[in-house]
Amino acid sequence: MTPFGTKVRALRKQRGILLKKMAEDLGVSSAYLSALEHGHRGRPGPGLMLQICGYFDLIWDEAEDLKRLGHISHPRVTVDTAGLSPIATELANTLADQIATLDDDTLQWILDEINSRRIVPKGPTH
Repeated sequence: MTPFGTKVRALRKQRGILLKKMAEDLGVSSAYLSALEHGHRGRPGPGLMLQICGYFDLIWDEAEDLKRLGHISHPRVTVDTAGLSPIATELANTLADQIATLDDDTLQWILDEINSRRIVPKGPTH
């Protein structure tokens, strides 16, 4: 599952909504919605993302959080290291080779380390 799929599934369960009913209400197939939840499809498009936020009556921070999860939930990621340092290419390849063998604690540690070094742009972003 993806972070987005996990969140959508949790929202459905909290509200007692069956996947088939939600898919019907959104005008998508239940197979597609299931594939989104389980990470077998790419990230949802902006239109579907807005529909899902509206479907669950998500506003402000909740809607932004779901959109953020959708953005980081592409199940097949391509990392372009062309023009970067050799160590960047090594890191991308090592992660690609080893990610399936890493436990959740290790993955969380790596994610936390990367996020702790993230440079946040100043001013509004669009």
